[in-house]
Amino acid sequence: MRDGGAVDDGTSVDAEQRTGPLARLRKHWLLTSAVALAVLATATAVPVVLADSGGDPPCQEIPASTRALAKNPAAATRALDPGDELTLFGAVRDLLVHENPCGDGGKVLGQVVDAATRAPADGKPHTLAQARAAYAVVAAFDDKDVPAGMAPGLARLLAEYIVDANRYLSSDDESYTPAADATSAAPDDTGWTPYGRFLAPGEAHADFEHAQPYSSVHADPEALMAELAEDPEAFAILYDAQRAYLAYYLERLTRAGTDPDYHPEPDKDGTPQSADTWVDIDLEHLADRVGTLMNLRARYTREGTIPDLAAFDKAVRQHTRGTYRAAARQLSSRPPVGDIAERPVSGPVGGDLMDGRHQLFTVLDAWMKARNVPRERAADMRQLLDDRYVRALWMTF
Repeated sequence: MRDGGAVDDGTSVDAEQRTGPLARLRKHWLLTSAVALAVLATATAVPVVLADSGGDPPCQEIPASTRALAKNPAAATRALDPGDELTLFGAVRDLLVHENPCGDGGKVLGQVVDAATRAPADGKPHTLAQARAAYAVVAAFDDKDVPAGMAPGLARLLAEYIVDANRYLSSDDESYTPAADATSAAPDDTGWTPYGRFLAPGEAHADFEHAQPYSSVHADPEALMAELAEDPEAFAILYDAQRAYLAYYLERLTRAGTDPDYHPEPDKDGTPQSADTWVDIDLEHLADRVGTLMNLRARYTREGTIPDLAAFDKAVRQHTRGTYRAAARQLSSRPPVGDIAERPVSGPVGGDLMDGRHQLFTVLDAWMKARNVPRERAADMRQLLDDRYVRALWMTF
């Protein structure tokens, strides 16, 4: 992760300026010969360890050429970019998906994903190729098990693209490409864009809802999150990202809890449209994700996937960066998406970390008090977070 230290609420949060519900509101050039060899080597890797007496499958060595991608972000991006028409998706899947990588192979593959999809530095936006690569990675693990050691790397991808991942609800064959360029993602004359609020100018966005007709390629970040949540480090990364996103989001709202950039046109009869609809939807999606994480934690404990809940929770706390508080005043900065989860922490976590509702309300209530949010709007925002969190927490999968 990019470095970030603790900050106080209010003015020091300006350091951050560096840089659904579960249903809709959801020709690339040839690889260089070096990258093509990396893909070929991975796709043709053969088991080097025989199955043991317990029936475990043989492991697959990760070639040196693939390992080298973890230290060469530009080459990694080229290797994982499937192209606008997903013509190279098969090569991406072959490079990443292994049933049982030998040794630290799963961790290395996670590092390759991180190198390929992460913005190069604080304040730098994702490129179109990086956003397409992010889509391809999520799609590659559709209905596939995540290899041991790879979960944290995949969780960092979802955190790096948290705005794009949170807006996903379902596949949509009217979403025409796996990523939207900066022009396509730019707000219209009313200040609205389907790709989210407070977006940095000049940034591409992964469109995980993209689905080509008659194609089996689908990218479902929610399904991937469910796979990752059984790993305590990945769980911590995902949970941190959602809590950081809430603080980032709130501190950019007006005192009335609306998007200052959005000025909806009135209805044909002149009736003003609500200025807070899309804000409410975004907050609902966020509460859904946190509630779902806690739901998965409980489910995996019941099923035995998490054999020792106390040990799991302890490990999650050890990997948790801290708590995140919104600035006491409205911020006008529009940082790149990759900076959201990397914002400096405000201090250590207070209260029960695994009480997701408490963690959300602590941030929301402090922000409402500091901004003197009107009582009715404050009650509505609190209720919608509560409703969506509880719904996700108790949903049966």
